[in-house]
Amino acid sequence: MQHSHLVEVYRQHALEWKDRPAQRVQVDGQWRDITWQALGQAMEAVARGLIHLGHRPGERVGLCARNMPEWTQADFGILAARGVTVPLYPTNTLEQARFILQDAGARILFAGEQDQVDLGLGLLAIGELDHLIALDPASDLKGEPRALSFPALLALGADGPSAEELQLRASQFRMDDLLTLVYTSGTTGEPKGVMLDHANVSEAMRLHDLRLKVGPEDVSLCMLPLCHIFERAWTYYVLYRGALNVYIRDPQTVVQVIGEVKPTLMCAVPRVYEKAFAGIHGRIAKAPWALRWLFRWAISVGTERVRLRVHGQRPGPWLGLQHKVAERLVFTKLRGLFGGRCRFFPVAGASLADDVNVFFQAIGLNLKYGYGLSETCATVSCYEDGPLPIGTLGRPLEGLEVKLGEEHEILVKGPTVMRGYYHRPEETAKVMTADGFLRTGDAGGMDAQGNLIFTERIKELMKTSNGKYVAPQRVEGTLGKDPFIDQVAIIADSRNFVSALIVPSFEGLEDYARSIGLTYHDLTELLHHSKVLGFFETRIRHLQKELAHYEQVKQFTLLPRSFSMELGELTPTLKLRRKPIEAAFKAEIEAMYRNVKP
Repeated sequence: MQHSHLVEVYRQHALEWKDRPAQRVQVDGQWRDITWQALGQAMEAVARGLIHLGHRPGERVGLCARNMPEWTQADFGILAARGVTVPLYPTNTLEQARFILQDAGARILFAGEQDQVDLGLGLLAIGELDHLIALDPASDLKGEPRALSFPALLALGADGPSAEELQLRASQFRMDDLLTLVYTSGTTGEPKGVMLDHANVSEAMRLHDLRLKVGPEDVSLCMLPLCHIFERAWTYYVLYRGALNVYIRDPQTVVQVIGEVKPTLMCAVPRVYEKAFAGIHGRIAKAPWALRWLFRWAISVGTERVRLRVHGQRPGPWLGLQHKVAERLVFTKLRGLFGGRCRFFPVAGASLADDVNVFFQAIGLNLKYGYGLSETCATVSCYEDGPLPIGTLGRPLEGLEVKLGEEHEILVKGPTVMRGYYHRPEETAKVMTADGFLRTGDAGGMDAQGNLIFTERIKELMKTSNGKYVAPQRVEGTLGKDPFIDQVAIIADSRNFVSALIVPSFEGLEDYARSIGLTYHDLTELLHHSKVLGFFETRIRHLQKELAHYEQVKQFTLLPRSFSMELGELTPTLKLRRKPIEAAFKAEIEAMYRNVKP
């Protein structure tokens, strides 16, 4: 395929593949396909509508919605109008959205459902916007004359002048046109707009072609937020290769729909697999003895095959025969939990524990583990076909240079690296080396085969009062594999020992309480019960045996609620925002250190 401007590629698809489905979505319980022709028509109509509203080439346009086909249709339309898409998280507060739209200079906003429309109406009221477009037709625009529905926008620019201007803009496409501003999720500090142009994205498509095999027979489940670069760049690639993209608005429904969608491809963050790992092992622990034995035997067979694959070796006849039995009796059923048709599932966004990775590889779920940033248009490295580089992030994509700088910082150079941070030359200069490499802020290494290894996020390293450095993700990943632990946040910075805030799996904990005949009046009493605290203490002690003594959790508190995006404690890709968490649970943290000398 010739590598050219993204909009031109999609226009060609719409002409060649008119009746082939491009998008799929569930409407009133029924799955509905949207053809390439319909997607192309929507893209052109959005572009004409924007031109009718006064949009000029190079102007930024906000897009704030959960995942839906209209998200991509609006995105493509903005690009077709030679605009710049500025995604916002659908959970953004008014102040967060106002900051991003002001910083980007965006005066038009696409909003998804009622919550996002209400946000947009608030921004209209204070003069931050000129126009608001509601993607969900069920949204109430509350009589605001500057707000219109998505169908109304599609009909708006059908006149001659808008169509002529769109044709003119198509003739002026340049690969150095800015494509998007991706505002960093802000786990630390103020969000910055990452500038990616059409050349960055076009090169990302080309480099993925050299590493992956995706085609029209594939079905990708779009679960992670499209406002995040991982899912958005993947959606570009899926549609670029002519595969079908299936949208779900609420990622919590993935367990219910994955059996219907039966995806061959699906992006996810490691936490999805950590929770699945804990859930599977939790259910097996309650199963009859014979089933537990069968499960353990099958996993040992699969794990041995993984070990051989790591070393580039093939299984012998006896192991091959055992694997066929394990496949039939166990692995097929386990893969069925993920739809049963996985070709490969990209995983990135945080560290994936080796034992979790090996487990899913052992059952035949081909996790394509990788590493990337918004600043690199997503992927820097990922697994290839062939030997499994467990313990690494795979080799960098062909065409990217990766080396290690001071403090073993991972440095990246290549055609997918951002142009810089929007209107922030000083911040851009801080992250670029004199020879043009991007400082990722992550520490790591390289093995003899050229595979990238992640060790820790440099800025997140915690230094105890004893001078020891603790990588919180490592400790959290170790504890988070337990089926009774849903979320965990490590506290260690400037403290004399490591402690943890733990959100238990409430359903599992209540099952345990019933199994031992524990009586309690409410959740608070349950979480403070000596038998429950002793139960968690024993599990934590067992889990962290492989951690260094100074990394081990000495005190913990069980929390009665989960960390949430709405309260600003999680990013939309489930990363912890540590400052808001520590502020929300300040009293609990201080209590763990009061008069304690472990």
